[in-house]
Amino acid sequence: MDYRVEELAAEAGVRVDTLRFYQARGLLPPPRHRGRIALYDDAPLARLRRLRALKRDGFSLAPIRKVMSEADVPAGLAEATNEPLLDALVQESVGARTLSREELAREAGIPESLVRAAESTGLIAPLSIDGEDRFTEADLEVARAALFVLESGIPLQALLETAQVHVASIEQMCDRAIDLFDDHVRKAGPAADNAEAITRVFRDLLPQVTKVVALHFQRTLVNRALKRLEGVEELAALEAALSATDAARLEVEWR
Repeated sequence: MDYRVEELAAEAGVRVDTLRFYQARGLLPPPRHRGRIALYDDAPLARLRRLRALKRDGFSLAPIRKVMSEADVPAGLAEATNEPLLDALVQESVGARTLSREELAREAGIPESLVRAAESTGLIAPLSIDGEDRFTEADLEVARAALFVLESGIPLQALLETAQVHVASIEQMCDRAIDLFDDHVRKAGPAADNAEAITRVFRDLLPQVTKVVALHFQRTLVNRALKRLEGVEELAALEAALSATDAARLEVEWR
């Protein structure tokens, strides 16, 4: 079936300018033309509906575009190849449930003002679901861990400043990791062009990459703390730090 731009937008439940915005960013294939009339078929309609569903799930355009936009692959094939991976990304991002800001503060045992402070650093980030800010279980765990750090005596402002530096470096590293996955798994290698295989590799890699990063951070933190303690007569602290380096004791739980 053929649709004019206004008909396609109405059928998908979006505004015409939204449709053109998606098309300008490579999320929709260009129309074909009959004279001066631009016409779309059912493939863009399916992609628009998929985009709306992902937006409702709280996914931003950056990861959607990363997976769905394929300049060298026909739009229908790209969608069929990447849809299982998008489902996996949404599931890992959102998880089993989401919480309002009030619910997050209550369950973490912190005031809402502290939740907003953590948001300002990017340490936790709400999803926009049906126009409402919602937080994931991961945000809840981060909030609980941050509260523990504060209760140990670290000043709030110092923690927030450190969190901003951490977030900036982590985002750069994650972008690099996404590029590696894109170049060597999704577009090349044994899993390329196999939707189920790509998704399976993603699910297998994610906890292992998380473990590598977490264990490396722990080991680096302990080793650098040891260097600070060299020559200091704080034997109890030194012994505690040494015992922490005996094995990879950090448990990285992945749900």
